[in-house]
Amino acid sequence: MAKNSQNHTDAKGETPGEETVAQASEAVEEVTGEETAVDEAPAEEAEAEEVAKSPEELMEEKVKEAEAKAAESYDRLLRSTAEFENFKKRSAREFQESKKYANEAFIKQLLPVIDNLERAVESTGDGSDESGQGVIEGVKMTLTEITKVFEKFHLKPLESEGKPFDPNFHQAVIQEETNAVPENTVVKEMQKGYLLHDRLIRPAMVVVSKAAALSAGENEKAEAE
Repeated sequence: MAKNSQNHTDAKGETPGEETVAQASEAVEEVTGEETAVDEAPAEEAEAEEVAKSPEELMEEKVKEAEAKAAESYDRLLRSTAEFENFKKRSAREFQESKKYANEAFIKQLLPVIDNLERAVESTGDGSDESGQGVIEGVKMTLTEITKVFEKFHLKPLESEGKPFDPNFHQAVIQEETNAVPENTVVKEMQKGYLLHDRLIRPAMVVVSKAAALSAGENEKAEAE
């Protein structure tokens, strides 16, 4: 029996199982070695190319790379600087606009007060009634003072009467037939319009002229001419 067991071992003293494991390990090592050789080949070629270049060529390449990176960084810096300057200008402009028209809502609320004072003055006629003369003078003084205050805040009334109708500043309420002035002329202000600086905060309500129909005699005269 001992002799048979010895027959199943090889000359190296390994069993068949041990021999199989050893062969597999050798195969793995061969494959790994081939892969390593393949991976190292491009790196070796690149190193060979670097070695083939002169120091001057290598230095020139590095300088060009550095110049390209510097140009890219400078371009980014210029764009960022321009964007920041635009932001500063826009912010300053918006701040000035908000400051310029900060009182707009408040002033709009006071415009009806001016309207009522002006109507009160107009309704007094020539002021021949001495009993009400003191009241009239008081209203006029109040209106004058309020107008001065508004002027300090750059509020000014539109001058509309006698001017051509402009839909940007005027709101037509009535059309009046007349040939005394050119057609589409403001012949009367029903309510004043106002500008705050250069911004319209209320259009003027106006009466606008339109050509009147000619009488028979006027038609004959026009045809004769």
